[in-house]
Amino acid sequence: MKAAVVVWGVGEIGSVLARGFLRLGHPVVPVNRGDDPDAIAGQYPRPALVVVAVGEQALPAVLQQVPPPWRDRLLLLQNELLPMHWQQAGLEHPTVISVWFEKKPGKGPLQLLSSPVYGPHAALVAEALKAVDLQARVLPDEAALLHELVLKNVYILTTNIGGLRYGGSTGQCWDEHRDFACALAREIIGLQAALTGARLDESALLERMSEAFLADPHHACMGRSAPARLQRALEQADQLGLELPLCRAIALERGAG
Repeated sequence: MKAAVVVWGVGEIGSVLARGFLRLGHPVVPVNRGDDPDAIAGQYPRPALVVVAVGEQALPAVLQQVPPPWRDRLLLLQNELLPMHWQQAGLEHPTVISVWFEKKPGKGPLQLLSSPVYGPHAALVAEALKAVDLQARVLPDEAALLHELVLKNVYILTTNIGGLRYGGSTGQCWDEHRDFACALAREIIGLQAALTGARLDESALLERMSEAFLADPHHACMGRSAPARLQRALEQADQLGLELPLCRAIALERGAG
């Protein structure tokens, strides 16, 4: 029998990955809210992989709770993820995927773009996604991973924060408010550069963002997390001494400035 795969947080995305690993012949062991991860690690000390599929707000606390035998077997997949998040938890080389498929309750997964993955277990993750008819590609290095994580953050924050002003879909945003979307994205790229200390390819990020906007043009811009994402971006900007004038204007429009 193949080694088990632990899935910490069996929500919509975690369940998709769980099905992929099951199809590859790996038993899947869930870690649910309230479970004792150390006790589960005592039963499964050397899993093939530990998928951390909790929400981004829960991630810092979860990373502090990872049992020592699992620390070199992690797969991280949260939105707004950057290397600082795992480095602050003392994790050196997790496997990381930028998820470009969606899973809504009662519906099958919807692929927007191929999901890039990097790290020691990247090939296994790509194989599991292929088993459930989802596309993934293994990245060559950490620089490529950083670019892909920033790209996803730019897409998520631009659509969500922009949606607070205009609502609508990504296709409508791109067709009717393209200049605004690009200006907002440039602010977000500046924030990502300050958070990572990296020089980012703005033109490449904007080009790929437009591909993502049009991959599912009916996708709603403003999700439930949009106000929290705006607030978090402004808090980060304050800590870094950044202006983010469009973001602040949108916050003022909402009475949150």
